Amino acid sequence: MEIGISTFLEATPNPANGKPVSHAERIRQGVEEIVVAEQAGLDVYAIGEHHRPDYSASAPAVILAAGAARTSRIRLSSAVTVLSSDDPVRVYQQFSTLDAISNGRAEIMAGRGSFIESFPLFGYSLNDYDELFEEKLELLLNICASEKVSWPGGHRPAIENRGVYPRSVQQPLPVWIGSGGNPESVVRAGMLGLPLVLAIIGGQPEQFAPLVRLYKEAAAQAGHDPSKLPIATHSHGFIADTAEQAAELFFPPTQAMMNAIGRERGWGHYGRAAFDAARSLRGALYVGDPEYVAEKIVLLRKNLGLTRFLLHVDVSGVPHRELLRTIELLGTKVAPIVRKELARIEASE
Repeated sequence: MEIGISTFLEATPNPANGKPVSHAERIRQGVEEIVVAEQAGLDVYAIGEHHRPDYSASAPAVILAAGAARTSRIRLSSAVTVLSSDDPVRVYQQFSTLDAISNGRAEIMAGRGSFIESFPLFGYSLNDYDELFEEKLELLLNICASEKVSWPGGHRPAIENRGVYPRSVQQPLPVWIGSGGNPESVVRAGMLGLPLVLAIIGGQPEQFAPLVRLYKEAAAQAGHDPSKLPIATHSHGFIADTAEQAAELFFPPTQAMMNAIGRERGWGHYGRAAFDAARSLRGALYVGDPEYVAEKIVLLRKNLGLTRFLLHVDVSGVPHRELLRTIELLGTKVAPIVRKELARIEASE
């Protein structure tokens, strides 16, 4: 089982003093995090694309490339690439270039995105939301599969037998589908035989088990072997030496973030009771000491059968040294516990 980090390189104000980290500083911190994650023994570092003032990463492939030049093993992914508002040709070229710099460690996590700012920014209509993603995913997969591409056109102009370069080191370049739990997205990923990433940021993770079954059923019906398809999850969390320290550091910025987004989306007030419920054993927040977080990941593996877990630790209100400490603890403490326990379970079956 792979364990790693996901981030949006958040640049929100610290709730204690009201001062935001600059985009430039947060991007440099992200490169440092990639290096620390590899040193800690983690398997993956993934950056999500956003086009808002509260996030720094509008060009994940560039940041990942900076990290690639300073590492040798860790896999580097988007989380997600907002494919609907991008050009699949350029997406492939950016990540095949990253694949070259990293010598075969690049991945694309394609999705629709959790925000909509990129659509008007790049001249797309939200009325075409579903059609854009379907069309551009098809083109991206064609580019991954073949050096020369012909494309009839649609929202993107036609291509007639043109080569797309550079070609990736990995053949084909890995493409994952990121989903917030939409059944149609899950079925599409299964039918295409693509790895699936589920964003589990609320409720009880075990409630996603029917979606995993739906994914595997769709894959089998399309002629793919479900046992060979990777499944990942992405959930928020924070790790410290003690559970109390983790909660006290993580709650204030989490509350500020949730209430800021909640005002945009009409959510109710996010308070300490909701936070504590979410960090309970069956909740979607992975906050605590290493032993407790490991216990929650093992439970998630039992319930969903995932092959990769991404901990989203991106809260800029927490001092960066504490965020780096979380990354270190995930790699040096949590991951070994999880792998030992899973090996024990598999040996007893």
